[in-house]
Formats: sequence, structure tokens, C-alpha cells
Amino acid sequence: MEKKMSLSSPLKRITVLDALRGFALLGVILIHMIQHFGIRSLPSENAAMSFPIIDEAVQWIGSNIIMGRFINIFAFLFGLSFFIQMDRAAKKGVDFRFRFIWRMILLLVMGLLVHSFFNLEIISIYAVFGILMLPLFRAKNWILLSIVVFLLLGGPRIIRAVEHNSSVGIEQLDKPEFANNDQRTRTVLEHLANPSFMNSVIHNYEERLPGKLNYQFGYFGRGYITFALFIIGLIVGRIRFFEKFNELKKRSFYLFIGFVTATVLVICAQSMLPPPDVSILFGSNSQNIPSSLLAVMTLQDLELVFFSGALTLGFALLYQNIKFRKYLEVLSPYGRTALTNYIVQGVIGAMLFSPWLLGKTFSNWGVTALFILGIVIYVVQIVCSKYWLKHFLYGPLEWLWRSGTYLKLQPFRKTTRSNG
Repeated sequence: MEKKMSLSSPLKRITVLDALRGFALLGVILIHMIQHFGIRSLPSENAAMSFPIIDEAVQWIGSNIIMGRFINIFAFLFGLSFFIQMDRAAKKGVDFRFRFIWRMILLLVMGLLVHSFFNLEIISIYAVFGILMLPLFRAKNWILLSIVVFLLLGGPRIIRAVEHNSSVGIEQLDKPEFANNDQRTRTVLEHLANPSFMNSVIHNYEERLPGKLNYQFGYFGRGYITFALFIIGLIVGRIRFFEKFNELKKRSFYLFIGFVTATVLVICAQSMLPPPDVSILFGSNSQNIPSSLLAVMTLQDLELVFFSGALTLGFALLYQNIKFRKYLEVLSPYGRTALTNYIVQGVIGAMLFSPWLLGKTFSNWGVTALFILGIVIYVVQIVCSKYWLKHFLYGPLEWLWRSGTYLKLQPFRKTTRSNG
């Protein structure tokens, strides 16, 4: 008789996804290092570790190869993981919906706590989107694809711009951002003039959290692209794309070429349009938002998504090649402990760049030096992850999250008995 598995029983992993998740987090830490993890420090003339020519090249790589592309992969994998969790629970005859909601609530709390250290954290947004994915789990593919197209083409941004433009000249809109400018200035000055952990926490919640929400759901609409990638991950999981990857390598290669071609075409289309003046989005509410700006922003979103698709498929194709797999497999332990590594990245970043700790030193470093330091941190995390998983089933925060999900301490330390 086949032994019945409980919902919390571990199942066989799709290892390429672990390696891909580790790969995505490489890009995340590198761009966050360049961005100082979104932490401001007082300007200083004492620049250190600066290499102007190389710095310019590394900055270009960060802006045009890394920024927005690797975090897209991370978002896509979250949507794919959502499908895998729900699908495996269904196969065990368990309704996982309410437990998944609780799981996302725990992630939301975790993300908001992490926000006190660095305001670029994204897991709190992921938690909200995770809950919104539940009604879509059984939706037909054409409905899911329609939502994806609407979001990727900037539907929410267009609707908001149309509403804004129609109100210009008819009524004077409220301008709350000007009402609290003095308070904002005082908060920033307090955060920088009197550096302390508590002042940074207050700054992150009072100033940076609203700013993050505006970036995610305002005209830039980054959150809508993230949600579209969640849905794409759900669709990819539903068609068992990675489970059948070995059997359909040729199809995957053609799809990779398609993503590369689409990326090039979108970049060419962008070059034919004038550079966007995004300052309009931050300026007076009496200005019309031109359709050309909306078009360029949509092309930028599409370029990021297509580029991310090319990176994902390129990585997966290399992983299926035995010659490359032994090297890429090094990233799997990192990906299996992705939550822990992502949060540790943020805590390290807060220590390096916060004005209350080491910010006076590392905020003056050049882009190249920070890029190399990011690689060093990443390599150390890889080694720690590999060593950790030799002795434990999950990363420390993964285990804590899992135990909280089931409201019961889960197995943690490895035994001689294989868990599959």
C-alpha cells in the first residue's frame, strides 16, 4: 500500500528552478549594491575606491543588463512556485488555500520587518500579490493571458493618465505632496543629521514606504509588471514547461531566440522615440501626460520582460547541458535558501550604507568596488548555503516560515534517511 504523504512532506524539487533562483539573486544583490540598497547618506567629497572609466562601464551594465531584469526572474519564479505548491497540495487531496493565505500573511509581516532595514525589499509586495493569485489559480488560460497583456501594455497607467488629463483645466486637484513637503524635509534631515537605527526605521516607514507604494502602483506601475510575471509563472507551471524541458529543448531554443529578437526590436522602437521626460510625473498636476511618454514607458516595461525571458531560457538551456550544469548547479543551494539569502543581503546592505553604521565609508566607494564587494558577499553566501544544507533540510528563515505556515515545528536537521 502506498504511504500517504502529509501536506508538509517534502517532494522532489525541480533543480533548475533552484539554480535559476540563485542566479536571479546574483543580479539583485549587484544592482542593490550599486543603488546603495536605496539608503541615502550625506554627500561627501572623500571619494574612495573610484575607477572612473571602469565605473562608467559597470554603471552601464547595471542599468542596461541587470536592473529590472533579474528581479523579474525572481517574480516569475514566485508565481511558478505558487502553482507548484497549490498543485502538489491538490494531488495530496488537501485544500491549501487558507493555509497559503496564512503563509502570505507571515511573509507580509516578515517583509515589513525587513523594510525597517532597507526600503528596497519586495517580499511584502509579493505577499499581497500571492493572496491575489488565489482566485486566478483555476482561471482559464485565456483569462490569465488577457490580464497579462493588459498589465504589460500599461493598462493601469493609461487609465490613470486618462483620468488625470481629463481633470486638467476642469478643477484644481489636491496636492498632498506639497502639504507635507516641510515634514518630509525635516524627516530626511533628521535621518541624516542625527543618524541612528531608530531614525532610519522611522524614515523607512514614514517616507520610503509611501514612496515604494507609489512606485509600485503609481505611474511607473512596477507592481503591475510584477503581478503579470506572477501570472506568467502560473501559466508556465500549468503547462508543465520545466517538467518537460528536456523533451522539448528545440522548442525552448526557438523561444529563447524569440525573446532575444523581441528585446532587440523593442530597443529599436525605443530609439525611434524621444527620451521620456519622466519629471512630468513628479511635477505639477496641471500638466498633461503625453501619450508618447506612456508609449515609451510601456516599451521599457516590455524590454525588461523580454530580456528577462531571454535570460531565463538561456540559463535553463545551459543548465540542461552537462558541461555547464556542474558549474550552474553551484547556485542551487543558494536558490533553495533564497528567502534567507535575500533578507541577509538586505541586512548586510543596511549595515554597509546606513549613516548610523558604515555608511560614511561605503557610500563613498565607486561603482566598480561596490560591484566586486557584492560578488564577494554573494560567493560567501553560496559557500554558507552549501554548508548549511549539508546539515539542514531548509534555510533558517525557510524553516521558520514553514513551521509558521503549519503552526508546528517542522523537521530541520538532516538525518541519514533520505527525504527524496
